[in-house]
Amino acid sequence: MKTMHLKIATAILITISFVITCGCQNQAGKIELDKFKSIAQVQNQNKEIVREFFSAIDGNKFDKLNELFSNDFCLKAPGIETPWKKEDVFQAIKSHYASFPDWTHNIEDMIAEGDKVVVKLTQNGTHQAEYKGIAATGKKMTNPAMSIMTIINGQVKDWWVIEDNLGFMKQLGMELKPLETKK
Repeated sequence: MKTMHLKIATAILITISFVITCGCQNQAGKIELDKFKSIAQVQNQNKEIVREFFSAIDGNKFDKLNELFSNDFCLKAPGIETPWKKEDVFQAIKSHYASFPDWTHNIEDMIAEGDKVVVKLTQNGTHQAEYKGIAATGKKMTNPAMSIMTIINGQVKDWWVIEDNLGFMKQLGMELKPLETKK
């Protein structure tokens, strides 16, 4: 009888230990899952901000863009020696859309991690007015681009962009040739 009580007591202790261990692991797992869900939620919100950003550019919605840019925003890109502030970006958008009024940004892929969003997109539009000294060609243009954006507190703080500017200029009829050397 004593052996039977000992076996039952041991079984109860093992069961209690198992329940406590599982309960603690489930709590730790729940905390980890909640943390993962929170991170995923912020990353999805950041992706949505980037979608709104490109939509605002395409719609020339400068009030919306102003809301989406942080006060200390800057744009960096190859060929730009001094980072652009939001006013510089607004001027570039106005100038570009004067020449390509149907210009659109078509997002093909987005990856978010932490406060960064990477965007692969294709830009399209028709050259309908003079652009940087090149008369309107009526050509449909395509320009692939890649952006890395930093989103802080729901606003775009940094925008790093690289575009196929050489391919874009070739579509406009420009050609690349070596510089002539002076003799």
